[in-house]
Amino acid sequence: MRRERLGFGFALAVLSLWCTMEVAVEAAWSLQTPVKLVWHYYKVHNTCDYAEAYIRHQVESFYKYDKTIAPKLLRLLYADCFVDGCDASVLLDGPNSEKTAPQNRGLAGFAFIDKIKTVLEARCPGVVSCADILNLATRDAVHLSGAPSYPVYTGRRDGMTSTKDSVDLPSPSISWEASLAYFRSRGLDVLDMTTLLGAHSMGRTHCSFIVDRLYNFNDTGKPDPSMKASLLAEMRKLCPPKTKKGQPDPLVFLNPASESKYSFTNSYYSKVLTNEAVLGVDQQLLYNEDTKQITEEFAAGFEDFRRSFALSMSRMGNINVLTGKEGEIRKNCRFPNKK
Repeated sequence: MRRERLGFGFALAVLSLWCTMEVAVEAAWSLQTPVKLVWHYYKVHNTCDYAEAYIRHQVESFYKYDKTIAPKLLRLLYADCFVDGCDASVLLDGPNSEKTAPQNRGLAGFAFIDKIKTVLEARCPGVVSCADILNLATRDAVHLSGAPSYPVYTGRRDGMTSTKDSVDLPSPSISWEASLAYFRSRGLDVLDMTTLLGAHSMGRTHCSFIVDRLYNFNDTGKPDPSMKASLLAEMRKLCPPKTKKGQPDPLVFLNPASESKYSFTNSYYSKVLTNEAVLGVDQQLLYNEDTKQITEEFAAGFEDFRRSFALSMSRMGNINVLTGKEGEIRKNCRFPNKK
């Protein structure tokens, strides 16, 4: 795999991750510049030496009882970072906050982040940002589910505003062209996109996000012809057509191969190759030469996927971060500090 060198020290930590990759895709293999974050920020600055250990302990304790926390935090982090950057604005409460946007229906994990924040405020008051907590907790949760424990650079500060109008997360039925344009607008590339979509190897989605594929693909009145017949029949049993207002909107597994195990695997890519992707944007990976090539590589090699996931998650966590005197360190992740 060929990634453009950016000359930051992070590359040294991940260089060995790429030596076995074979996909010839032009992509970056370091954090986006300028990089304003620091590895082990709270230890380097002697402000909360054991912040990461406190977070990890809370995640491990919670994960024993609820393995769904891994996909929940992954989606929460995505919803935060792709909207105005990784500033924990998605955690803010309010009648018109990001939480209330239609695209964020079903977001979860807020109470868990609150719990971690309470622990850290008791030990290191006013020091650790909600944005860093979300990034670190997500890393630790997905690691417990089978993902690599990738480096998370820290020193983020928290945003002070959150509006549903700022949420421009795309539909899960968009084309690969539209999806790639969206990722590129966030400083990510085709490898990042194909890798991060692999997070759909676990978790669930509402039927309302796929009902168009099942009954009225592109306003044709017919199902998506790319969906395997057996998957179509299975999904139609779980997701009846919407015929009235207030109709229940059930949850279905994004990856039936994983289901309730909530395991981080590369089976997602195998499902894409056999036309068994639940979301339309996932199935679209077959329609571009680069994304198809990456999909085939990841389906054949779990370690290749894990290595790419490690870097792409770090790159996503670097989107438009607030540092220095920007933003604030919230005392409560749900509310801006009182002036």
